[in-house]
Amino acid sequence: MSFTLFQIFNGLTFAALLFLVASGFTLIFGLMRIVNLAHGAMYLMGGYVAYVVAVSTQSFILGVAAAAVAVALLGLVEQSLLRFVKGAELRQVLMTLGLALMLNDAALVIFGGDTFSVPTPQLLQGPLEFFGMTYPRYRLFVLLVGVIVLVLLWLLMNRTRLGALIRAGVDDAETVEAMGVNIRKVFVITFMLGMALAGVAGAMGGAFLSLYPTADSEILVFSLAVVIIGGRGSLAGAALGSIAVAMLSTFGQVWFPELAYFVIFGPMALLLAFRPHGLFGRAV
Repeated sequence: MSFTLFQIFNGLTFAALLFLVASGFTLIFGLMRIVNLAHGAMYLMGGYVAYVVAVSTQSFILGVAAAAVAVALLGLVEQSLLRFVKGAELRQVLMTLGLALMLNDAALVIFGGDTFSVPTPQLLQGPLEFFGMTYPRYRLFVLLVGVIVLVLLWLLMNRTRLGALIRAGVDDAETVEAMGVNIRKVFVITFMLGMALAGVAGAMGGAFLSLYPTADSEILVFSLAVVIIGGRGSLAGAALGSIAVAMLSTFGQVWFPELAYFVIFGPMALLLAFRPHGLFGRAV
């Protein structure tokens, strides 16, 4: 029983990390109709920035904040570049993929192929005993952060004017713009918010998943699965998709280690056969 409960918490903490990445990804995809293949690279950049700042200042909080700001600014640059290929989906995909490769190579030159971990404060180190089992404090902290971010994003999307504009933009960006709303500004804010979440996720994930050259592509694959399952532009879909992907990944590696990826993408393919737009997605 304790082993199963331990794996459930592993799945939930991984789901919290995936949600931090995929929530921004699905907002950008849903609102701007851009499959941002540089999102994983932004996650990795956030992790490296957090590592450098946390080591230099001995402050984990400053590391996370620096990662969010740095990656948000990178997102602003990326969004400016994407303006030149507006409406050309293939060019957008190629541009974001090219940017991801450039950032990955830059990180490889600067940090090499070694593995790094973002240092965590003493308070979050060590195990915590509850329900008759011992579990790492830090992973529980990641779970708490994921829940807090979910609540804050829900409040943003459902209780603020910006959230109303974002939701309206997901449904019909042209009509919103015709009503006199500067939809471009909404795009920029949404893009930077999504990038900031990727930076925070990189800082969080860099402490227990570590940072290495291929971490960006791995997290991107999981994020794509989350968005496809949950449906683009849906916060609830991102949350439910994150839990589904994380649980399938966690228990798949335990029960069927040789079929770990099939356990995730097999059910995803089956779901898409009946729900092509995901659980909470809609046709556009």
